[in-house]
Amino acid sequence: MAAPSRLSLEEARILGVLIEKQATVPDTYPLSLNALTAGCNQKTARDPVMNLSEAEVLAAIDSLRGHDLVIESSGSRVARYSHNLARVYQLPTPAVALLTLLILRGPQTAAELRSHCERLYRFADISSVDAFLEELATRPVALTRMLPRAPGTRENRWAHLLCGEPVLP
Repeated sequence: MAAPSRLSLEEARILGVLIEKQATVPDTYPLSLNALTAGCNQKTARDPVMNLSEAEVLAAIDSLRGHDLVIESSGSRVARYSHNLARVYQLPTPAVALLTLLILRGPQTAAELRSHCERLYRFADISSVDAFLEELATRPVALTRMLPRAPGTRENRWAHLLCGEPVLP
């Protein structure tokens, strides 16, 4: 099945949390609905901060499952969920790490992304971050975009396009 042309904010957050938790807490991955909801509603390292109910998370999971972006595994007493973003979008690990940070933390500079990505993927330098961001921006269906430089800033920020065009301040 093809990747959706646009994700909701809730769907993107769920994918971001699943990818992040796969790398940071592998012992509890795949995630239960309770753990996934808690990750979506986490107050730190999230922009925007969300307050999703389990019902809202389940509805978004069902939509993502329809596009093969989330896989439900059973076998224990509790259903658990894992992501399938890399395969569906045909992305290498560094690109998945960058998209994850943009989904979870909002627009960032290449230097911020390199610093924040340490737990998901270790980039050698900022030029390698830039190269992956450019590759994501020049795909037939772009997944990232460099935003115009904001007044008073020295560097451009990047945003993901999984939810459509970013709203500029």
